[in-house]
Amino acid sequence: MKPRWNCVSGAYVINLANSFNGQTQKISNAFPDEATRPTKGGMAAKAQNILVLGSDSRGDSVDMANEGAASNQRSDTMMWVHIPGDRKNIVMMSIMRDTWVDIPGHGQAKINAAMAFGGVPLVVQTLEGMFKAWLDHVAIVDFEGFKAITDALGGVEVKVPIAFTSSGSDGFTFAAGSQRMNGDQALAFVRERYAFTDGDYQRVRNQQLFLKSVMSTALTPATLINPAKISDLVSQVSPFVSVDAGLDAAAMGSLAVGLRDVRSSNVLFFTLPNLGTGTSPDGQPIVVKDNAAISGIAVAIGLDSLASYMKKNGLG
Repeated sequence: MKPRWNCVSGAYVINLANSFNGQTQKISNAFPDEATRPTKGGMAAKAQNILVLGSDSRGDSVDMANEGAASNQRSDTMMWVHIPGDRKNIVMMSIMRDTWVDIPGHGQAKINAAMAFGGVPLVVQTLEGMFKAWLDHVAIVDFEGFKAITDALGGVEVKVPIAFTSSGSDGFTFAAGSQRMNGDQALAFVRERYAFTDGDYQRVRNQQLFLKSVMSTALTPATLINPAKISDLVSQVSPFVSVDAGLDAAAMGSLAVGLRDVRSSNVLFFTLPNLGTGTSPDGQPIVVKDNAAISGIAVAIGLDSLASYMKKNGLG
């Protein structure tokens, strides 16, 4: 059964748009100088690429996001979201935050340092340079937003791969296997890295598992044709999101219509392949980038064939 989009009244859509536009923070300077950016066009002209950044500390990220300037904030989570021109799927590529890369104007450093050096525009410039592709939009999500979306959906069922207890005096214990999480539990689940021998690697996997579970819950007719649930979801999550000026309700609505037939099985996740961990010249623990994989992904994004690249290379 497909969502009955035309059953939703115009007044409801307008109210939803106003809620999103009014509650999200705006990134006034999200992109680098036009002259430094790749050309958008070719086979991927109709595709959309969205950078999603996750932050564990809301206050500073709001100020930084609004100004698009350098700050002491680093991004804890980084995802390149590719929506192909045919709108048949969504591909979400996680990038390890300690990946050692070339940051324009600053030499080599961990990729999450780009935020501290030059704010959102420098993160965009760094990634566009890596993948030779244009980023259409940017969204920054405070980790508290994971809590909000979970509660708005009435809880999320997640298959926990490894038993662990989250850090802190109020830590949660997660048994291996399927577990229904409320917002507080979900927040602890996506934040945790200290409980794992491979730290951020498992945290990235857990974040992907959580997002898959959210998609499985949200991308169902029961949710999509329920105006009250959609309205509550937008209202609860919007305050924890900062977006570039172009990612307004109209742009979101256009994407939603184009993706109306997409279900959770069409949302694909993988982590940018790397060569494991190492040590930088100045002694930092880092993730070593895989230049061959980066080049292959750059070609796939340019050809609008990232899903096929995933399948061919056994990713996800």
